[in-house]
Amino acid sequence: MSVPRVMLGLVENLPVSPVFVGRSAELAELADCLERAARGETQVCVVGGEAGVGKSRLLEEFLAALPEDEVVTAVGACVELGADGLPFAPVAAVLRALHHRLGPDRTDAVGGRARELARLLPELGEAPAAAPDGQERGRMAESVARFLERAAAHRPLVVVIEDLHWADRSTRELLDYLIRSLPAARLLVVATYRSDDIHRRHPLRPFLAGLDRLRTVRRVELSRFRRDEVAAQLAGITGTAPPATLLDEVFDRSEGNAYFVEALASAGFGGISEPLRDLLLVRLEARPEAEQDVLRAVAVGGATVEHALLARVADLPEADLLAALRAAVGARLLVPVPERDGYRYHHALMREAVLDDLLPGERAGLNRRFAEALADDPALVGPDERAARLASHWYHSGDRAEALPAVLAAATEAGHRTAQAERLRLLERALELWPAVPGETRARLRPAEPMWAYPAADPPDRPLDHTDLLAEAVMAASLAEQRDRVLAISRRALRDLDENADPLRAAWFLLQRSRYSAQDTDSDSGWSELLRAEHLLKDLPPSVVHAQALAQIASRRLMEQRPEPEAYEMARHVIGLAREVGAEDTELYMRFSLSSLLADSGDATGGLAELAELTDRIIADGRIELLGRCLVNYAATLGEVGRLDEALAAGDRGLVLADRHGLHRTRQWLQTNRADSLIALGRWADADAALAEGRASAGARPRGGALFLTGHLAVLRGDLAQARARLEEADAEFFATNGYGSNTLHRARLAVGLAAAEGRYPDVRRLAAEAFTAGVPPYTSSLAWQVLTAAAGAEADTRGMPAAAPGRADALRLLREVRERLPGLMPAWAAIGVLVDAWLLRAEGRDTPADWTAAADATASLGIPFLQAQACCGLAESLLTAGGAADRASAADLLRETVRVAAELGAVPLRTRAERLATSARLTLDEPPAGGDAPAPPPADPFGLTSREREVLALVAAGRSNRQIAEELFISPKTASVHVSNILAKLEVTGRVEAAALVHRLGLVPVRAD
Repeated sequence: MSVPRVMLGLVENLPVSPVFVGRSAELAELADCLERAARGETQVCVVGGEAGVGKSRLLEEFLAALPEDEVVTAVGACVELGADGLPFAPVAAVLRALHHRLGPDRTDAVGGRARELARLLPELGEAPAAAPDGQERGRMAESVARFLERAAAHRPLVVVIEDLHWADRSTRELLDYLIRSLPAARLLVVATYRSDDIHRRHPLRPFLAGLDRLRTVRRVELSRFRRDEVAAQLAGITGTAPPATLLDEVFDRSEGNAYFVEALASAGFGGISEPLRDLLLVRLEARPEAEQDVLRAVAVGGATVEHALLARVADLPEADLLAALRAAVGARLLVPVPERDGYRYHHALMREAVLDDLLPGERAGLNRRFAEALADDPALVGPDERAARLASHWYHSGDRAEALPAVLAAATEAGHRTAQAERLRLLERALELWPAVPGETRARLRPAEPMWAYPAADPPDRPLDHTDLLAEAVMAASLAEQRDRVLAISRRALRDLDENADPLRAAWFLLQRSRYSAQDTDSDSGWSELLRAEHLLKDLPPSVVHAQALAQIASRRLMEQRPEPEAYEMARHVIGLAREVGAEDTELYMRFSLSSLLADSGDATGGLAELAELTDRIIADGRIELLGRCLVNYAATLGEVGRLDEALAAGDRGLVLADRHGLHRTRQWLQTNRADSLIALGRWADADAALAEGRASAGARPRGGALFLTGHLAVLRGDLAQARARLEEADAEFFATNGYGSNTLHRARLAVGLAAAEGRYPDVRRLAAEAFTAGVPPYTSSLAWQVLTAAAGAEADTRGMPAAAPGRADALRLLREVRERLPGLMPAWAAIGVLVDAWLLRAEGRDTPADWTAAADATASLGIPFLQAQACCGLAESLLTAGGAADRASAADLLRETVRVAAELGAVPLRTRAERLATSARLTLDEPPAGGDAPAPPPADPFGLTSREREVLALVAAGRSNRQIAEELFISPKTASVHVSNILAKLEVTGRVEAAALVHRLGLVPVRAD
C-alpha cells in the first residue's frame, strides 16, 4: 500500500521557521566543495554538530538550491539498530535513489556490474553467491566505486550520508574505500554526525581521523545559534519578533539548539522545567491518545516505517490511521518518506525519547506485532532489510525460540552482503540466545554454512549445532579482520569440545588460532596450536583439514631464515596430499610458495617459470581467492631477484586484473611494490603516484609499507623533514604492532638512511645492528643489501672523525660479518655486494681506484641509476685521492655524470656531494669547449674561508667546543661561535658533525691529531 499523499495535504502550522537562519559560512563551504568537485576533484565534507543543532536543515537548504538539470543528488541515512545492523543501509539508499533518478543513463552507470551491485540493490537481479574467503567484498566495493564514478560522468554528483555516528563497520569501510579510490571524480560526499555522541572509544573516531589526513576532506562544525539567530528563528516560527523576556527565556532554556527552540515554541513557551526527555515528550503527550499509539508504533518500527506495515501493526481503521498520521505530520513529529511509502520521525531525538518512555511490556509487545506482521507478509519491507528487521523485532520481543532462527537468517544475509563485522555481531547474538532455546527449535535450524576447510556435516543437511555456530563466528571474525575475536571464540570452542571425540573440528579451531597467533611476538607464534592440530590428525584419514594444517607448517618452515631440506620435502608432500583430498586451492597455494622460495634461493629461472605458469592458471580458472596473493607475490619476486622491468610489467598487468575483479587491497599492495621498482629504475615521479595510492590504503600492512618507502625516497631526495614524518607515522600506525619479519628491514632501510643523512652515526650503528640481529628472512635479501649499503656508506663518511671512533671497530666487524652471510646468488645482489665492499674498504682506509672501478662496472649492469651514480662518485673521489693528471680528468668526467644523473632523479644530497667534491678539487663541471683551452682554475680557496676560519675549522674537525677553540686561539667564546656559524654557512652544511666529515673526506684543512 502506498502513502495516501493527497490526504496528508492539509496540516497544522509547522513549529519550524520557514526562514533559514544563519549558516552562510557553512553554505559557502559546501558550495566551494561542489565547485571543486565539478572540476573533477572528489571532495568530502564532514559536518558535525550536536543533536538538534541543524545539520539536516543545512543540507536540505543546500540541496534545495541545486538545479536538478545540472547536479545529481542522492541521500542515504545510517540506521540505529545496534547489533542487528542494517549493513550498508545508507549506501544502498544512495544507490537506489540514483537507480531511479538516472533513468536511461543508469545502464551506462551500472557498466556490466549489475550482479555485484545486486548485493546492495536486489532489484538489479540475482547477486552471486558469497565465497568462503570473503573476496567478494572487494569486488562489491569496486563495483560501487565505478557506479558512482560513471554516475558523475556528465554532471556533478552530490552524495549525502546522514547520521554517520550510527554507521556499521562495513559501511564505514566501504565509505573509506570509495573516498580514497575516487580521487578524480565529479563527486561531492557530504556526511553528518552527532559530535556529542562520539565518545573516546566510539568507532567513528579513528574513521574521522583517517579522513583528516586526506587533503580533499574538510570538516565543518555547526555551533549553536547566537541570541540574535534564535530571535530570527522565533520570528520565523511565530511571524513576529519575540519580546525580549520571551527571547531570553527561550535562549536560556534551549542554549541555542535549534530543535529545542522548536520544541519550546511548540509547547507554547510555558514554564517548562523538565529534563530534555520530558521536554521532547511534552509535544507527544499533548496529542490525542490514538495518535500517541501510532507514534509509539513508529518509534519501535525503525528509523523509517512503511505505511502498509504500520497499518498491520497499528490495527486501526484506515481512516483513523490516516487522521493520526496527518496530525503527526502536521505537528512536525513525523515526516513522510515517499520513496519508502512510509514515515520517519522529524528528529531522531524525539524517537529516542519515545522509545525510552515505553514500558518494557509495551516495547516487547509492539516488537512482537511487527515481527508477526513481517513473518506473515515479508513483502511489507524491502528485501535488503527484511532479514535484519525481522531478527531485531523477534529479539526485542523476548521470544528466543523465534529470535534464534531469525538472527541466523540475518547473519547469512549480512554475509551475503559482505558485511562480515555485522554478521559476526549477529552470530554472537545467536550464541547468546542458544542456551535458552529448546531442543526442538534447534533441530529445525539450517545446516552450517560452507567455511574454509571446515569439516563437512554428516549427513550434509544436519542442523547447525553449537560447535558449528562457533565456527561460523570464528570465520566471520577472520573475514572482518577482528583478531581478538577469532582468538576468544576459538578458545571458547576448544574449551567446550572433546578433542578425543571430535578431533577433526578441534584441529580446525586450532588452525584458526595458529593463523592469528603467528604475529604474536609474546608467544610461540602459534606453533604449539599447529603441532597440537597435527597430533590430533595423525591417525585420521586424509582430509582437507590435514592438508591445511600441513600447509601452514610447511609455509612457516619455508619462511625460516635458512629452510632445511626437510621443509622442501614437506611442501612437496603437502602438494600431493592436497591433490589426494581435492583441496586444489591448498595445492596451488603450496606450489606458489615453493616456487617463490626456489626463485629466491637461486633457481630464478625455474622458480619464476613455475610462478608464471601458476599465475596464468589461477587467472584462467578465475580463482579469485588466490589471485590477489598470486599477483602481488609474482611481481614482488621478480623485483626481489633484480628483474625490475619484468616486475613492473607484472605489476601493471596485476593492476588491470585487480580492477577487473574488484581486489582493491591487492591493488594497493601492487602499487607499493611497483613504487619500489620505479624508485630503483629512476622513475621517481611515477613512484610518487603509486605510493599515494598505497598510503591511502585502509589496510595497515600496505599502508605501512608505502609509508616506509615514501620516507626512503624522501631521504634520497634530501627531504629529511618528510622522511622523519613518514617514519614517525609508520611507527605509530603500523610498526608498533607489526614489528617482525620483512617489516623490520623495511623500517631499517628508512631509519638507517635518515640517521646517516642527519649525521646521527651512533644511531646508524644501533639501527643496523638491530635489523641484522633480527635476521634476514626469505624474500628480503634485496632489502638487506640496501640496509648494508647505507650502513657501510655511513662508516666510510665518518672515517677519521674522532667523534665516530668509539665503537667503530665493532661496527665494521658486524658489517663484514653480515656481508659474508648475505646471499649473492642473484646478479643484482652480487653487484651491490661489490659496492658494499668498496664502502667498507674506504671505511677502513684501504680503498683504491680499482675497488671503485669494480663497483662502478658492477652497478652499471643493474639498471639502477642512483646506485650507479653513487659508485661513479665514489670512483671520482678515489681517483682524486690518487692525484694524477689523468685521474683528475677522469674524475671530472665521472662527477659530471653523477651530477647529471642526480639532477634528473632529484637526488639533492648526491648532487651536492659531487659538486662539493669537484669544488674541493678545483674541478669545473662545465663541459670543456671542443678544441679550446682548458678553463682557468678556480680560486685557491673555493669556499672563501679566511685564514682565521681555516684555523677554527681545523679545531672543529678535531672535536673542540667553542670555549676550547676560544682558549686555543686567544679569542672570546662569542667570537668563536660567530666564526663557526660563518664556516657552516660557507660550507653549506647543517652542523659541526657534517662539517668535520667534509674536512676529513676532502682534506680541506690539516686536522690536529692530539
